[in-house]
Amino acid sequence: MYAALWRLLPGPWWVRVFILLILLAGVLYGLFFHLYPWIAMTFVPDEVTVQ
Repeated sequence: MYAALWRLLPGPWWVRVFILLILLAGVLYGLFFHLYPWIAMTFVPDEVTVQ
């Protein structure tokens, strides 16, 4: 899977690495600022029965 992704990206190896870093930053941004806050609002952990 990763080899196929590497072959699909254009340019020399340093351009591919730059593109992959930009894609990784986008995925992390989406997780931290959109998905994780939505999960925190949906699943409320305040209802704990252990004392």
